[in-house]
Amino acid sequence: MIVHNLSENNSVLNSFLEQIRSVEIQKDRLKFRRNIERIGEVMAYEISKSLSYSSKNVVTPLGIAPVHTFDNEIVLGTIFRAGLPFHQGLLSYFDMAENAFISAYRKYKDALKFEVFIEYIASPNLDGKTLILGDPMLATGSSMELAFHALKTKGSPKEIHFATIIASQNAIDYLEKNFANEANITLWVAAIDPELNEHSYIVPGLGDAGDLAYGQKI
Repeated sequence: MIVHNLSENNSVLNSFLEQIRSVEIQKDRLKFRRNIERIGEVMAYEISKSLSYSSKNVVTPLGIAPVHTFDNEIVLGTIFRAGLPFHQGLLSYFDMAENAFISAYRKYKDALKFEVFIEYIASPNLDGKTLILGDPMLATGSSMELAFHALKTKGSPKEIHFATIIASQNAIDYLEKNFANEANITLWVAAIDPELNEHSYIVPGLGDAGDLAYGQKI
């Protein structure tokens, strides 16, 4: 598995990250969702550089112009519910993509211990396609892993891109270990934070992305 840490190079992405982390700016849910979308747009642009391209001829009013466009059949996958604005950002750039949706949730055994379960999945056939699976917060890595294996029941993608905004180092290590022999998997991350707290939230992170985007759940 290849890891691309976009925070290693300075760009406007840093401004969006600053805003989604800020406890003051987080009070504006609309702005929070829009910044998540904008990060998805930036990430879609970065991922697009790695796709397969060929030259096509486009007829203009004055002649024919050659243009290089990608040939990949893209499927955008997202994990409910925090992934929805991130998904919309990716979809804004990959606007002709097919879409897959996965519902994953934490089932707590006690105040600290939990397991991740997949409850729902809707996906097109994935055989030979390029799967981009987005989840804005990669805390332990188990949700991404389970969602990917659930999607594999819908076919075998030619290449896979995991996309996330903030990941813990624990999650990076977990995915690198579990997908060590998968040369066709790439992880794209906007920032890597050093640790998890006792509730498996990323520190310093930003809090609960789903609650910040859509309101607290009970």
